[in-house]
Amino acid sequence: MQKPDWERIEVDYRAGVLSVREIASSQGISHTAINKRAKAEGWERDLNAKINAKADALVSKREVSTKVSTGNSISEKQIVEANAEVIANVRMEHRGDIRKARALTNALLNELDAECSDVPALEQLGELLRREDDKGMDKLNDLYHKIISLPGRVKAMKDLADSLKNLIALERQAYGLDNPDAGKNTPLKDKTDDELTRRIQELMNGKSDAGAKA
Repeated sequence: MQKPDWERIEVDYRAGVLSVREIASSQGISHTAINKRAKAEGWERDLNAKINAKADALVSKREVSTKVSTGNSISEKQIVEANAEVIANVRMEHRGDIRKARALTNALLNELDAECSDVPALEQLGELLRREDDKGMDKLNDLYHKIISLPGRVKAMKDLADSLKNLIALERQAYGLDNPDAGKNTPLKDKTDDELTRRIQELMNGKSDAGAKA
Protein backbone atom coordinates (compact mmCIF):
# COMPACT_ATOMS: atom_id res chain seq x y z
CA MET A 1 0.00 0.00 0.00
CA GLN A 2 1.34 3.43 -0.95
CA LYS A 3 2.39 5.60 1.96
CA PRO A 4 0.60 8.92 2.35
CA ASP A 5 2.48 11.98 1.12
CA TRP A 6 2.38 14.03 4.33
CA GLU A 7 4.18 16.96 2.73
CA ARG A 8 1.47 17.20 0.07
CA ILE A 9 -1.22 16.67 2.68
CA GLU A 10 0.14 19.60 4.71
CA VAL A 11 0.15 21.84 1.62
CA ASP A 12 -3.46 20.95 0.73
CA TYR A 13 -4.57 21.28 4.36
CA ARG A 14 -3.05 24.72 4.81
CA ALA A 15 -4.40 25.89 1.45
CA GLY A 16 -7.92 25.30 2.71
CA VAL A 17 -9.36 24.76 -0.77
CA LEU A 18 -10.11 21.03 -0.41
CA SER A 19 -11.99 19.62 2.54
CA VAL A 20 -10.13 17.34 4.94
CA ARG A 21 -12.22 14.40 3.72
CA GLU A 22 -11.28 15.16 0.09
CA ILE A 23 -7.60 15.29 1.01
CA ALA A 24 -7.91 12.03 2.94
CA SER A 25 -9.68 10.32 0.04
CA SER A 26 -6.95 11.33 -2.43
CA GLN A 27 -4.27 9.92 -0.11
CA GLY A 28 -6.11 6.75 0.91
CA ILE A 29 -6.20 7.53 4.64
CA SER A 30 -8.85 8.63 7.13
CA HIS A 31 -9.68 12.26 7.78
CA THR A 32 -9.16 11.68 11.52
CA ALA A 33 -5.53 10.76 10.86
CA ILE A 34 -5.01 14.08 9.07
CA ASN A 35 -6.71 16.03 11.85
CA LYS A 36 -4.51 14.35 14.46
CA ARG A 37 -1.36 15.13 12.47
CA ALA A 38 -2.47 18.73 11.91
CA LYS A 39 -3.15 19.23 15.61
CA ALA A 40 0.12 17.63 16.61
CA GLU A 41 2.20 19.76 14.21
CA GLY A 42 0.15 22.96 14.53
CA TRP A 43 -1.08 23.21 10.94
CA GLU A 44 -3.42 26.14 10.28
CA ARG A 45 -5.89 26.39 7.36
CA ASP A 46 -5.01 30.06 6.85
CA LEU A 47 -4.22 30.44 3.12
CA ASN A 48 -7.69 30.07 1.58
CA ALA A 49 -8.40 33.82 1.48
CA LYS A 50 -5.03 34.60 -0.11
CA ILE A 51 -5.49 31.88 -2.73
CA ASN A 52 -8.98 33.13 -3.67
CA ALA A 53 -7.74 36.72 -3.90
CA LYS A 54 -4.93 35.64 -6.21
CA ALA A 55 -7.38 33.61 -8.33
CA ASP A 56 -9.71 36.63 -8.65
CA ALA A 57 -6.79 38.77 -9.81
CA LEU A 58 -5.79 36.21 -12.44
CA VAL A 59 -9.35 35.93 -13.75
CA SER A 60 -9.65 39.72 -14.03
CA LYS A 61 -6.44 39.97 -16.01
CA ARG A 62 -7.40 37.16 -18.38
CA GLU A 63 -10.81 38.68 -19.04
CA VAL A 64 -9.18 41.86 -20.33
CA SER A 65 -7.71 39.86 -23.18
CA THR A 66 -5.79 36.65 -23.66
CA LYS A 67 -3.55 38.66 -25.97
CA VAL A 68 -2.52 41.15 -23.29
CA SER A 69 0.39 40.59 -20.93
CA THR A 70 -0.68 39.53 -17.45
CA GLY A 71 1.91 41.70 -15.73
CA ASN A 72 1.13 44.15 -12.97
CA SER A 73 0.81 47.10 -15.36
CA ILE A 74 -1.28 46.87 -18.55
CA SER A 75 -0.43 49.67 -20.93
CA GLU A 76 -2.93 51.44 -23.16
CA LYS A 77 -1.00 50.23 -26.21
CA GLN A 78 -1.39 46.60 -25.15
CA ILE A 79 -5.14 46.99 -24.66
CA VAL A 80 -5.55 48.73 -28.03
CA GLU A 81 -3.48 46.13 -29.87
CA ALA A 82 -5.23 43.19 -28.23
CA ASN A 83 -8.75 44.45 -28.94
CA ALA A 84 -7.80 45.57 -32.46
CA GLU A 85 -6.57 42.03 -33.13
CA VAL A 86 -9.92 40.60 -32.01
CA ILE A 87 -11.88 43.03 -34.21
CA ALA A 88 -9.57 42.39 -37.17
CA ASN A 89 -10.17 38.65 -36.90
CA VAL A 90 -13.94 39.18 -36.89
CA ARG A 91 -13.74 41.45 -39.95
CA MET A 92 -11.61 38.94 -41.84
CA GLU A 93 -14.16 36.21 -41.09
CA HIS A 94 -16.95 38.47 -42.34
CA ARG A 95 -15.05 39.19 -45.56
CA GLY A 96 -14.50 35.49 -46.13
CA ASP A 97 -18.19 34.71 -45.61
CA ILE A 98 -19.20 37.51 -47.99
CA ARG A 99 -16.78 36.24 -50.66
CA LYS A 100 -18.25 32.74 -50.39
CA ALA A 101 -21.82 34.04 -50.61
CA ARG A 102 -20.97 36.24 -53.59
CA ALA A 103 -19.24 33.35 -55.39
CA LEU A 104 -22.34 31.20 -54.83
CA THR A 105 -24.63 33.96 -56.13
CA ASN A 106 -22.47 34.40 -59.23
CA ALA A 107 -22.52 30.64 -59.81
CA LEU A 108 -26.32 30.66 -59.64
CA LEU A 109 -26.41 33.59 -62.07
CA ASN A 110 -24.23 31.60 -64.46
CA GLU A 111 -26.61 28.65 -64.19
CA LEU A 112 -29.56 30.94 -64.92
CA ASP A 113 -27.68 32.42 -67.88
CA ALA A 114 -27.06 28.94 -69.29
CA GLU A 115 -30.73 28.07 -68.77
CA CYS A 116 -31.91 31.22 -70.56
CA SER A 117 -29.63 30.61 -73.54
CA ASP A 118 -31.66 27.62 -74.76
CA VAL A 119 -35.15 27.68 -73.26
CA PRO A 120 -36.74 25.67 -76.13
CA ALA A 121 -34.40 22.77 -75.37
CA LEU A 122 -35.44 22.84 -71.72
CA GLU A 123 -39.11 22.88 -72.71
CA GLN A 124 -38.53 19.94 -75.06
CA LEU A 125 -36.78 18.04 -72.26
CA GLY A 126 -39.76 18.65 -70.01
CA GLU A 127 -42.12 17.21 -72.61
CA LEU A 128 -39.94 14.13 -73.07
CA LEU A 129 -39.86 13.52 -69.30
CA ARG A 130 -43.58 14.07 -68.78
CA ARG A 131 -45.29 11.13 -67.09
CA GLU A 132 -48.97 11.75 -66.50
CA ASP A 133 -50.92 9.87 -63.83
CA ASP A 134 -54.36 8.32 -64.25
CA LYS A 135 -55.86 11.80 -64.00
CA GLY A 136 -53.71 13.12 -66.80
CA MET A 137 -51.51 15.16 -64.43
CA ASP A 138 -47.79 15.36 -63.79
CA LYS A 139 -47.31 17.78 -60.90
CA LEU A 140 -43.52 17.47 -60.88
CA ASN A 141 -43.33 18.23 -64.59
CA ASP A 142 -45.75 21.13 -64.22
CA LEU A 143 -43.48 22.53 -61.52
CA TYR A 144 -40.49 22.13 -63.84
CA HIS A 145 -42.24 24.12 -66.58
CA LYS A 146 -43.22 26.76 -64.05
CA ILE A 147 -39.59 27.18 -63.01
CA ILE A 148 -38.27 27.50 -66.57
CA SER A 149 -41.11 29.77 -67.69
CA LEU A 150 -40.45 33.48 -68.26
CA PRO A 151 -42.09 34.58 -64.98
CA GLY A 152 -40.12 31.90 -63.14
CA ARG A 153 -36.85 33.06 -64.69
CA VAL A 154 -37.68 36.71 -64.01
CA LYS A 155 -38.38 35.92 -60.36
CA ALA A 156 -35.13 33.96 -60.05
CA MET A 157 -33.21 36.83 -61.63
CA LYS A 158 -34.82 39.41 -59.33
CA ASP A 159 -34.05 37.27 -56.26
CA LEU A 160 -30.43 36.84 -57.34
CA ALA A 161 -30.14 40.55 -58.17
CA ASP A 162 -31.43 41.43 -54.70
CA SER A 163 -28.95 38.99 -53.14
CA LEU A 164 -26.09 40.45 -55.15
CA LYS A 165 -27.14 44.00 -54.28
CA ASN A 166 -27.17 43.14 -50.57
CA LEU A 167 -23.83 41.34 -50.82
CA ILE A 168 -22.25 44.32 -52.56
CA ALA A 169 -23.48 46.57 -49.75
CA LEU A 170 -22.09 44.18 -47.12
CA GLU A 171 -18.82 43.91 -49.02
CA ARG A 172 -18.44 47.70 -49.18
CA GLN A 173 -19.15 47.91 -45.46
CA ALA A 174 -16.69 45.11 -44.62
CA TYR A 175 -13.95 46.83 -46.61
CA GLY A 176 -14.75 50.30 -45.25
CA LEU A 177 -15.81 51.70 -48.62
CA ASP A 178 -18.99 53.36 -47.37
CA ASN A 179 -18.83 57.10 -47.95
CA PRO A 180 -21.09 59.81 -49.44
CA ASP A 181 -19.53 59.43 -52.91
CA ALA A 182 -19.54 55.63 -52.96
CA GLY A 183 -21.75 53.86 -55.46
CA LYS A 184 -22.53 56.88 -57.68
CA ASN A 185 -21.40 55.01 -60.77
CA THR A 186 -23.16 51.75 -59.93
CA PRO A 187 -25.46 50.72 -62.84
CA LEU A 188 -28.32 49.87 -60.46
CA LYS A 189 -28.02 53.17 -58.61
CA ASP A 190 -30.09 55.39 -60.92
CA LYS A 191 -32.61 52.79 -62.18
CA THR A 192 -36.15 52.50 -60.86
CA ASP A 193 -37.77 49.16 -60.00
CA ASP A 194 -39.82 49.31 -63.22
CA GLU A 195 -36.71 49.92 -65.32
CA LEU A 196 -34.90 47.06 -63.62
CA THR A 197 -37.86 44.75 -64.21
CA ARG A 198 -38.01 45.67 -67.91
CA ARG A 199 -34.27 45.13 -68.27
CA ILE A 200 -34.52 41.75 -66.56
CA GLN A 201 -37.31 40.73 -68.93
CA GLU A 202 -35.19 41.80 -71.90
CA LEU A 203 -32.32 39.68 -70.62
CA MET A 204 -34.65 36.73 -70.11
CA ASN A 205 -35.78 37.07 -73.74
CA GLY A 206 -32.19 37.07 -74.92
CA LYS A 207 -31.89 40.76 -75.85
CA SER A 208 -28.42 42.29 -75.54
CA ASP A 209 -27.63 45.86 -74.58
CA ALA A 210 -27.29 46.74 -78.23
CA GLY A 211 -30.61 45.12 -79.05
CA ALA A 212 -32.33 46.91 -76.19
CA LYS A 213 -31.13 50.29 -77.43
CA ALA A 214 -32.09 49.64 -81.05
